Amino acid sequence: MVEGSMTQGAGQGPDVRTATLRDFRVPAYIHETTGPAVGGPGNPAEVPDGGYTPTQRDLPVINRGDTVQVQVMPEPPQPRASDEHGPLFVVGDVHGYLDELVAALQEQGLVDAEGNWSAGNARLWFLGDFTDRGPDGIGVIDLVMRLSAEAAAAGGYCKALMGNHELLLLGAKRFGDTPVNSGAGTATFQAAWLLNGGQKTDMERLEDHHLQWMARLDAMEEADGHLLVHSDTTAYLDYGDSIEAVNDTIRETLTRNDADECWDLFRKFTKRFAFRDESGPSAVRELLDMYGGTRIVHGHSPIPYLLGDVGSEDESDGGGPVIEGPHVYADGLAIAMDGGVTMAGKLLVQQLPLAV
Repeated sequence: MVEGSMTQGAGQGPDVRTATLRDFRVPAYIHETTGPAVGGPGNPAEVPDGGYTPTQRDLPVINRGDTVQVQVMPEPPQPRASDEHGPLFVVGDVHGYLDELVAALQEQGLVDAEGNWSAGNARLWFLGDFTDRGPDGIGVIDLVMRLSAEAAAAGGYCKALMGNHELLLLGAKRFGDTPVNSGAGTATFQAAWLLNGGQKTDMERLEDHHLQWMARLDAMEEADGHLLVHSDTTAYLDYGDSIEAVNDTIRETLTRNDADECWDLFRKFTKRFAFRDESGPSAVRELLDMYGGTRIVHGHSPIPYLLGDVGSEDESDGGGPVIEGPHVYADGLAIAMDGGVTMAGKLLVQQLPLAV
């Protein structure tokens, strides 16, 4: 695949790694779904890190409610997959588009006409962001949970990574409108969730087993030389010097159930665009040198947004470029997998490795 253009997206720039959670502060008036009012074309200084921070001025007024405490239980034993590995597939951001997901999985022969696992010992990784923006996030989670059991029984596996929208939904359910220190004033998880496409029907259907499943998700994994993550950010480096350490640290953070600490975690994983532009290859190599692998595979940033062809994630009129497959960039070291299904784009399911 030919490397795409690296035009800077409107109102976004590469993220900057911060040393610790306490050191992390964010300029005011930044949010993930940037548009002209908060840093549009010609005014990138208002959005220096490509991050997301809702402020009092941006947020809807929500009455204070009770904080929800969720206990994270140990993950139950899973059936052992076959020692002979099948082909490896990855799925980009789904964001509640269940019908599109099923169609894409069927096209790759991973599920049958009834939506049941049909790929034997194949391996399937979801890169996170199952809910918000689209109509049926809980249906997506239910499908992934069911396919995980069916794939394991067939000798393969279906696994999932933690996306920033999983952190956001967990925070909205656990902490509601409890104020958190956003670094730019007071914010709440519930308001941020609504601002970023939260669907009330998802919240109404959210059950304890969904919460437990999301809270146990890993943040990163390596498969066949591919370092799999959700966000195109170097923030993973702040949580450990190995894949196991990063996953343990994030899981422990969620277990402590501290609203401010969880907000810092959410904030860091909304950052994007670390791997594009001139500094991109070195940022990718820093992660690969630390965690292993020869290529990084990520979701999070829709490819039209990453290329600068649209100004924000909220542009959904279908007027952008048609994305037919993953985008390879950063000297061939990074593979972007979010085809922009929320922007009338394509939900990508791709077999790895890619031929380039």
